[in-house]
Amino acid sequence: MARLTARPAARLTARPAARPARATTPWRALVLAAAALYFLFPLAASVVFTVDVPGQGIHLGAYTRILETEGFLTSLLLSLGLAAATIAVVLLLMVPATVALRLSAPKLRPVVEVVCALPLVVPPIAFVAGIGTVLKWGPEHLSRTPLFQTFVAVQNPDFPLVLVLANAVMALPFVYRALDAGLRAIDVRTLVEAARSCGASLPHALLRAVLPNLRGALLSASFLTFALVLGEFTTAQLLGFRPFAVWIVNISGSQAQMSVAVSVMSLLVTWLLLLLLAGLGGRSTPSSTTDRK
Repeated sequence: MARLTARPAARLTARPAARPARATTPWRALVLAAAALYFLFPLAASVVFTVDVPGQGIHLGAYTRILETEGFLTSLLLSLGLAAATIAVVLLLMVPATVALRLSAPKLRPVVEVVCALPLVVPPIAFVAGIGTVLKWGPEHLSRTPLFQTFVAVQNPDFPLVLVLANAVMALPFVYRALDAGLRAIDVRTLVEAARSCGASLPHALLRAVLPNLRGALLSASFLTFALVLGEFTTAQLLGFRPFAVWIVNISGSQAQMSVAVSVMSLLVTWLLLLLLAGLGGRSTPSSTTDRK
């Protein structure tokens, strides 16, 4: 009996004392306050600049005239269409590639990482200069071939496909990292083998077993691509097109308050989309954990 009672007592006394959980709370609050001040102060200054009219006080004319300004809806719809097309192209390209790396070619992963990181190394001006050289070379040397119409079609001002291809290349680093993080969180091989053992084909297994578990990664990749396309200026400006970012810069010389107002609204919309993405990702986590249980 003495031995039986001594062991639980020894175990109870051997437990380390719990550390105070609120020891780092002041530092966290200080860091969060500094970050909030760093991000919110320029935004507040921009809002004040858009509503403060000298001699008239607060006036919301910069916001009420946005829809009536020439080129606003055209450029915004063009950027939204380019963003949707870019998301479709980059996901159709990268989702099969990243899944194939996990399943059958893991040794090629360093090569793919280096290739996807090249847009971060190559300067955008050099990238656009190369695209412009190819676009000028094509019509001059391929005028008597069927490819001439292809060069003309990709430069259509109503919907320039060349911007879709350029934005897809520039979005590769962000999309690859988002998809790679999502694939690291799941066991792709086990999911595919389980689906195949139930009689599903490989494409059906990928669609019904793998993609539902990559919903958060797909949303992250789509959001990053959308933000990139919506704010891309260098490529469109040098190639002579006028999406939303170029339109904002063009009106900034004559209507500075309106250009800042549009920038503030686009930033707020981007933040709202980010919060929506975080909410959707948070909802997917509990459901997946309960399914596993």
